[in-house]
Amino acid sequence: MDKLTYQLVQLHHCSGITWRHLERLCSIGPIKDVTEINTLIKQLHLNKDTATLVRDQMSQFSTTQLIERYKQSGIHIISMNHPLYPPSLKHIYEPPPMLYVKGNLQLLQSPIKLAIVGARVHDPYGVQALKTLIPELVEKNICIVSGLARGIDRLAHEITINYGGKTIGVIAGGLYHIYPKEHYALADKMAQEHLLISEYPPIVPPKKWHFPKRNRIISGLSRGVLVVQARERSGSLITADYAIDQGRDVFAIPGPITSPLTAGTHLLIQQGAKLVHSPQDIFDEWFY
Repeated sequence: MDKLTYQLVQLHHCSGITWRHLERLCSIGPIKDVTEINTLIKQLHLNKDTATLVRDQMSQFSTTQLIERYKQSGIHIISMNHPLYPPSLKHIYEPPPMLYVKGNLQLLQSPIKLAIVGARVHDPYGVQALKTLIPELVEKNICIVSGLARGIDRLAHEITINYGGKTIGVIAGGLYHIYPKEHYALADKMAQEHLLISEYPPIVPPKKWHFPKRNRIISGLSRGVLVVQARERSGSLITADYAIDQGRDVFAIPGPITSPLTAGTHLLIQQGAKLVHSPQDIFDEWFY
């Protein structure tokens, strides 16, 4: 492992270090001594108290042992300067300086990715919509990205796998903390044959604020976002908002006007998202 990545991992396991500090280190390259307080202050612009806290934390763990543990678990560490780091992520707001990934790394370079997100509590209409759309998306070699959450996310991963496609799961915590726990078997299968991604060190458990924040990565990896069933205040709309900010396409599936699960998708359509009635509606945008 190169010196820059080593220092990034070292700092990433310390509280007080933000994505801005890691991004700065990526931009300036490795520094002489990451454990020296004055260097942290001058090079990474930490204040003295934070620099002291970070120095003290680094003395309490072995970065080499952490990296070896991750390696033995099949986890790869990809910094923003790594050749496999997805170019599409570099230009989003708050690009993750570090990615911890497990599985088929080549999926990071999949030419066309579509994010599919939706309600955690769905109905048979949502299931049928996915079973109608995903087989033809798979035939076009479109890689499906989602968040491994309950409901539509899980179905998107599972149906893609069942039809022989490839899928990427972006999780909210570290790779040692799959959430929800009942998705462990699915996550394990994806880690072997597909891909799991986290912006947090594997040992970090998920926190409430991780979930909406990871949505920027789901959309950032993708050429577009398809929303399948969403209530008026669904977290899926956060992903759609990120997609708009990032210049990605937004697609939405309509549904019965009597269902609260379509209030969010209808709102997106009113705001300009493309209504998806069949896979061809997506293909018309991307393949002409």
